[in-house]
Amino acid sequence: MLKQENLRKADVYSGAAIFLFGLWVVLQALKMPMKDSWGGVQNVWYVSPAIFPLFVGCMIMLLGGLLCRTALKTIGVKAFAETARWLSSKALLQFLNSIPNLRFYAIAVLLLSFVYLNIPRIDFFLSAVLFLTVFITSFYLDDAQLLKKLFFFYLSGVFVLIIYFSLGINEPLGRIVPFPADILALCFIIAYCLYAWRLIRNNAELRKKYRTAMIVAIASPLIVGMIFKYFLLVPMPAEGLVVTVMDYFWYLEFL
Repeated sequence: MLKQENLRKADVYSGAAIFLFGLWVVLQALKMPMKDSWGGVQNVWYVSPAIFPLFVGCMIMLLGGLLCRTALKTIGVKAFAETARWLSSKALLQFLNSIPNLRFYAIAVLLLSFVYLNIPRIDFFLSAVLFLTVFITSFYLDDAQLLKKLFFFYLSGVFVLIIYFSLGINEPLGRIVPFPADILALCFIIAYCLYAWRLIRNNAELRKKYRTAMIVAIASPLIVGMIFKYFLLVPMPAEGLVVTVMDYFWYLEFL
């Protein structure tokens, strides 16, 4: 457990964050009309929809300020200044670059990109294969240096996808090439797999783990996805290249 002094130091920053969040709530509430006219009837300020968020925001600011005050009173300004100096030193960068934190970054980026970037825009099977491939190889191989290299490779690919969708390239390109986003995701998967193989090809134990990871990453979405798609008749969040090919063979469209 953290010592009492360390907890109080953390309370200073958490209290400040809570105070700023309350301030943001107040500023957003102030954008709401305090009084207005509806059907010729003038509403008074105390029935405004802004009253409740204003009250909540002010209470959050008060509680955040009290938390900071209590923490500073306990540890003193000197200890707080030492913590502030640590936050501006190289020690903070070393802490943020530690392996436990890197694991947290990898999990957060994987989940956020899977839910908010890939699933709504890329064929579900490709999204799931990409997620499982990166997740399993990053953690099952159990190597800190591999985790770092694979994470930054995946992160660079995520930035490419973000730029691709932000610029709106997918729609005009889709008029020329079918399923351009799915093709891009497929290329990303292949590139990631080749890069991971290049990193572990000289290690027999890691090669064995890599093959297991690939089997699980590819077979699991296909088996589970096909059960939901064709037996339970549940539509996939995004159906693209892989679903089209599967439909072609499942419904015997080639006959």
